[in-house]
Amino acid sequence: MSIQLMDYIVDENHIDIDTVTLRKVKDMITSSDTAGRKSRQEKPYLFDIVANGRNGIDVDKFDYISRDSRACGLGCNFQFQRLMESMRVMDDEICYPAKEYLTIYKMFATRADLHRTVYTHAKVKAIELMLVDALVKANYHLAISSYISDPAQYWKLDDTIIKNIETSTDVQLKESREIILRIRRRDLYQFCNEYSVPSDKWIISRTSLRKTLFALRDQVG
Repeated sequence: MSIQLMDYIVDENHIDIDTVTLRKVKDMITSSDTAGRKSRQEKPYLFDIVANGRNGIDVDKFDYISRDSRACGLGCNFQFQRLMESMRVMDDEICYPAKEYLTIYKMFATRADLHRTVYTHAKVKAIELMLVDALVKANYHLAISSYISDPAQYWKLDDTIIKNIETSTDVQLKESREIILRIRRRDLYQFCNEYSVPSDKWIISRTSLRKTLFALRDQVG
């Protein structure tokens, strides 16, 4: 959809840009694999700026780590400005001085911390599932899913859709409104799903564990 949105923006706003430059911009957005990067002849380091599949250090992470930390009221020790100021291009690769190893470590550590304490938090996942349920129920009436293939409509899918459902008096959106109201009242899902592991899987797991322990014992002597 990112590529479709780019084409839509260019066409809708009559932006004067040649096809070669437009293709480069699209490649920079989607480039995240080393193989694709090596296949390009001109300034391959440019394709590591937005989506860096080589080492994962890119402006996409700079943006959402700083944004989400601030939005959640969390401290953020990672200062991307230091990396921006110290980075240099060497042998067609974006490189950083060895003294900035701690800054890079903080970037990945902060990202991991966000995943543990925010993105996969039990309450966050409960709200996420409730919002999905509300949107699925509203989809039959609002045809939300039809927006995802049309850039002219896709950009309209922001947080306002929740407010529109919440304030609507349409009886067909009643179930969706009730779910959103539960979120507002913090009456969140307490149980979502369960999975019973078949007994034969347990037997295999115990057998594998026993073999591993015996192998370790033999190695230790």
